[in-house]
Amino acid sequence: MKNKTTLFWLFQLIGWGFPAGINLWGKLMVNTALSKTYIYLEGFGFLMSGIIASLFVRKFLKKRLSFKKFQIDELKLTAISFGIGGAILFVLLLIFSSLFYFIIHNKLPNVSLLEIISTLVNSYIFILFWLLFYLSIKIYKQFQQNKIEKIELESSLKESQLNTLIGQINPHFMFNSLNNIRALMLEDVDKSRDMITRLSDMLRYSLTQNNKSKITISKELEMVENYIELSKIQLEDRLEYKTEIDNSILDIEIPPMIIQMLIENAIKHGISSLHSGGLVMLKVLNKDNMLIIRVCNSGKLKIDNKSTNIGLKNIKKRIFLMYGDKAEFSLKENSDMVTAMIKIPLI
Repeated sequence: MKNKTTLFWLFQLIGWGFPAGINLWGKLMVNTALSKTYIYLEGFGFLMSGIIASLFVRKFLKKRLSFKKFQIDELKLTAISFGIGGAILFVLLLIFSSLFYFIIHNKLPNVSLLEIISTLVNSYIFILFWLLFYLSIKIYKQFQQNKIEKIELESSLKESQLNTLIGQINPHFMFNSLNNIRALMLEDVDKSRDMITRLSDMLRYSLTQNNKSKITISKELEMVENYIELSKIQLEDRLEYKTEIDNSILDIEIPPMIIQMLIENAIKHGISSLHSGGLVMLKVLNKDNMLIIRVCNSGKLKIDNKSTNIGLKNIKKRIFLMYGDKAEFSLKENSDMVTAMIKIPLI
């Protein structure tokens, strides 16, 4: 941060010092009617006027523009800052030149209309060049930041894939699922065949669909349904699962595995630890142009630094990289119910 501040002020001094120096040199060479002391003071006034006006424009833009995209509203704000910045520079130039002239000559200068118009035009030209240079730097920095975020997103996606594969295709999960299906075969062959199909679909989803950056909600819910059915073999009546799905948003795309990871977290660290079992409730709906994904489960909020916390941090990081500050993720406990909620903007 300190290096950025130093660099900014260096650019300011060089950027405004150059035209101020040119103006000073020109008057020293041509204008013999003015004292050298006044000309030097006027050059200093030019430098200070440029810095003050450009600082105002910078502050105005930083408060109102994100520099991530330029649409009509952003262009209007840029035009407004240009207009006000040029006016400020023009007024400051007149004030400084009149003040220094009065200090040296003890009277106000006689300024012609042509000089006023020339100063006004030059003020806007200087502010325009400064604004173009400033926006070029900001846009370039934003472009570099976008590249970094893209790399982080790809890295996060790979990490998510790895975490998911570790969670889904580990020996413990495979052993329990296949062992439960084997026991089920003695009671219900058709259902055990269906469970084998679900296990196969789920593993194929983990290996294929998870390498995508986005997937439809309907595809994600198929994965969730498979996981629930396989979990019910072991938990039986201890697991109660309910859903509330808005069918109008099934084709909307979301980052893969985020719903499944929330459901898995709710069962592993919620229902499984309860002797009498409990409820897992999934809600996916559209509220005020926000996609709401809410998973509630019976139990207490427990964060395991070796497992759950990794998955939750991964979800939070992925939605932030894809949607920025417009997306939200929260995990809360209330009245023996744990609620995980994701909000994603739909526009």
